[in-house]
Amino acid sequence: MDPALSHDLSLLARLLVAAGLTGLIGWEREAQGKAAGFRTHMLVGVSAALFVILGEVMLQRYPAADGSPRLDVSRVLEAVVAGVSFLGAGTIFVSRGQGVRGLTTAASLLAAAGVGVAVGLERYLLAAGTTLLLLLILEVLGRAVCS
Repeated sequence: MDPALSHDLSLLARLLVAAGLTGLIGWEREAQGKAAGFRTHMLVGVSAALFVILGEVMLQRYPAADGSPRLDVSRVLEAVVAGVSFLGAGTIFVSRGQGVRGLTTAASLLAAAGVGVAVGLERYLLAAGTTLLLLLILEVLGRAVCS
């Protein structure tokens, strides 16, 4: 198999893992009747993973003038956090008599981005463990606090 094709397939596999893990988070939100559910969380997670992967590819393709890699990948993470935080802010509503709604969904979108970033960085155990922890927080603790 062509090495470039093999590499691209491994990158696509990362995106599939991000979609699966963040889909679980979104599934829980969807089951709770929240506006940002299954597909939204998957899109956020896959996008975050993609941005990390593209940052990695750019580092390989465009080294610094002296041939060493550019080491400002944290800018990719800053952009993901800023973008998802802006998206999450749009899910928060303030209603008279009902208070603030949507904070948990906004936080879960940011968390899904974090899971996507972890997958993009090939930290699969960290991403899977974080997903389980997030599901515990959303589902189990959500029932305990809301009942």
